[in-house]
Amino acid sequence: MKILGNYPGVRLRRNRKYNWSRRLVAENNLSVSDLILPIFVTEGKNKIEAIKVMPGVFRYSIDKLSRVVNQASKLKIPLVAIFPHTSYKKKDPYGSEGLNEDNLVCKAIRKIKKNNPNIGVMADVALDPYTDHGHDGILKNKEILNDETVEILSQQALIQAQMGCDVIAPSDMMDGRVGVIRKTLDENDFKNVQILSYAAKYASNFYGPFRNAVGSINKLKGNKKSYQMDYKNSSEAIREVALDIKEGADFVMVKPALPYLDVIKLVKDNFRIPVFGYQVSGEYTMIAQSIKNNTLKKEAILESLMSIKRAGASAIVTYFALEIAKKLK
Repeated sequence: MKILGNYPGVRLRRNRKYNWSRRLVAENNLSVSDLILPIFVTEGKNKIEAIKVMPGVFRYSIDKLSRVVNQASKLKIPLVAIFPHTSYKKKDPYGSEGLNEDNLVCKAIRKIKKNNPNIGVMADVALDPYTDHGHDGILKNKEILNDETVEILSQQALIQAQMGCDVIAPSDMMDGRVGVIRKTLDENDFKNVQILSYAAKYASNFYGPFRNAVGSINKLKGNKKSYQMDYKNSSEAIREVALDIKEGADFVMVKPALPYLDVIKLVKDNFRIPVFGYQVSGEYTMIAQSIKNNTLKKEAILESLMSIKRAGASAIVTYFALEIAKKLK
């Protein structure tokens, strides 16, 4: 890059002197339209449960779900993502509860689409909330079976679409699942249901608070390194994304976001497709617990989200969505 001019004729600080000037030359901006709000749902009635490891985040029983969705809708957050805290007695080796049309996710989708039809609803397609071993697929002889899992995931996706889900989000990292899900949806006249593929999902150490929130923290047998991405790799993400686009993904996700800003940029620079970043539970907790001053905390949240936008993300899944939407408005 050729630098034109020299000091003292060139003073870059001139453009930073005033608030109005900084706004004029800002290269990136964050808006409410960039935010996706994750919501945890739980069984029972009249429940709003604080999640101790994620201060400020709650689990909602279905009858209390409207409280948080109404807030999101009023703030004009475009999309909410539903995650279930499933009772252990409903879990089995095959994740059968994931195919139950009356499970927590299906109940939540129906309720939201009935009461808040103008907000989008996203649901993960994966078996880990429903398996007693905590893995995203069928476990046999210490191996996650890819093709057998994909068949189940395609049925899970179809059920969610039938319930009214707008965005199907395969988060399992099985090979070929986007293509099978797209074909299943199309054959059943759900051609307009979108697929957000967790295309570059890393076997990260930042998922602990989330696993606590969904009740799988002590249930996982082994680890997920045989199917989620190795954090030492970035070029591999290009192959993963390319395959998912070819199979019919409408958008792709990089998860986690902050430790993988380089991957978000890599994907953005190589593909003409919306890229989302997931600011995961570990990222959330580091900020929420480490900064006590509320003003500084909000500025740190904005800084972290802006870094994800600056890397190239079109939208961000963040547990700070409500808090930041209020500040942005």
